[in-house]
Amino acid sequence: MTQVVELSEAAAYQVKEMMTHNEEEGAFLRVAVHGGGCSGLSYGMGFEREKQDSDTILEQHGLMILVSNEDKAIINGTVIDYKQSLMGGGFTIENPNAIASCGCGSSFRTASKTGNPENC
Repeated sequence: MTQVVELSEAAAYQVKEMMTHNEEEGAFLRVAVHGGGCSGLSYGMGFEREKQDSDTILEQHGLMILVSNEDKAIINGTVIDYKQSLMGGGFTIENPNAIASCGCGSSFRTASKTGNPENC
């Protein structure tokens, strides 16, 4: 069975480092989709202390991840990784449901959900 979201070990390590740095140990990692961006939808990640009734909880690499039931279909099968290079590092997101994304790679759309595109 495909996970809604799969976090690589490198991404989990980076999230844990950020949790420590921001004094958020024990918080959930929220993975979400928001309207906006060049293609209509944007990804979001952040820390939350409370689970909502409409959330699914995943556990990976010692992290508790929240995904709202509304976002599950949009990001089902998504892989989040962390890549480090000479120019710095950043999270990469591979969503098999995305049919188009903007040039900067921070927004996308799916066949069933287009969001509200904004000017980039």
